[in-house]
Amino acid sequence: MSIEVDYLFPSQSDGAKQAEMIAIGQTAGTWSAKYVHKEDCFKEHLGQVVSLDRLENGSQVARIKFPLNNTENDIASLLTMIFGKYSMAGTAKVIQVKLPEGYGTSPKFGITGIRQKLGVWDRPLVMSIFKPALGLSASEHATILQEVASAGLDIIKDEELLGDLPSAPTLERLKACTHVIDQYQQQTGKTLLYAVNVTGRADVLLERARLLVKNGANALLLNVLSYGFSVLEALANDSEIQVPIFAHPALAGAICGSPDYGLSYEVVLGTLMAHAGADAVLLPSSYGNLQLKAHQEQEIRDILRSRNIFPVPSAGIRPAIVPQALADYGIDVILNAGTGIMDHPAGPQEGVNAFSKLLK
Repeated sequence: MSIEVDYLFPSQSDGAKQAEMIAIGQTAGTWSAKYVHKEDCFKEHLGQVVSLDRLENGSQVARIKFPLNNTENDIASLLTMIFGKYSMAGTAKVIQVKLPEGYGTSPKFGITGIRQKLGVWDRPLVMSIFKPALGLSASEHATILQEVASAGLDIIKDEELLGDLPSAPTLERLKACTHVIDQYQQQTGKTLLYAVNVTGRADVLLERARLLVKNGANALLLNVLSYGFSVLEALANDSEIQVPIFAHPALAGAICGSPDYGLSYEVVLGTLMAHAGADAVLLPSSYGNLQLKAHQEQEIRDILRSRNIFPVPSAGIRPAIVPQALADYGIDVILNAGTGIMDHPAGPQEGVNAFSKLLK
């Protein structure tokens, strides 16, 4: 088994030379005559240029095959291998990564598990975000949650900017909101997921996540690119963290935004998230205010759903785009509307109702 990676080289690059540099330099490297007795061993670790194609605009795409046993079955060692040192040495963009089905970490819950938790099987799910992003107290979070819960919201999440801050410490925020969720469940028999933002240094973050779950957290939000794929993998593999993990795309533009450098959105928000243990992945929608191109959004959607992971189009989601979203996604999607719900002229409850009416 192997890992295949596609690299896009701009027209001014020598694609053949750069591809060979990656295949050798990002794997075993070269060796001197004194190691001739170990050549077979070294060759087992070498990458191989499989193909090199020139596009109409003069750029080239090289496909390189890497030995699976060069990695530790995680995202960190994968990234170091396919783009680590070379990312500082040449102009190239990783546009596709093909991994074996069993590579990395599978979601604990994904589409099926999240639907089971909510008891909703026949429609898209609706998520909102606490607004304003910063400055609300724990009790104010609970008041907002009470209003949107009564309208039948499925999921709410913290803003990715909101950490364990004095104005609303994470545990206090969780306890206030859990009280609302418990009351809602007793009154209606339904539940609502609250993806609380888990933050901190890696060691603190993992302990904090366990503490939050012990205190009733039924979902977590993680800024994966800020804290690292290894943190996501650690959370997803922790036996004490039996709740869905929602992956936020903060920093993705810095990694994916350039046409000539970095990694594509499809790789970062699709393939890597899908093999790192996320249960749902937020992504900028092609009809929102942080737009991806439609074909990028569709590819991310398909990669995630092939691993039973919820795509969560975000940023500018409002009732007017629901028909288009349904046409593009069908029912296996979470529509994430922050201002589209919280800034509704008649209040957040009516904001939820505006979406619900279109999903019946």
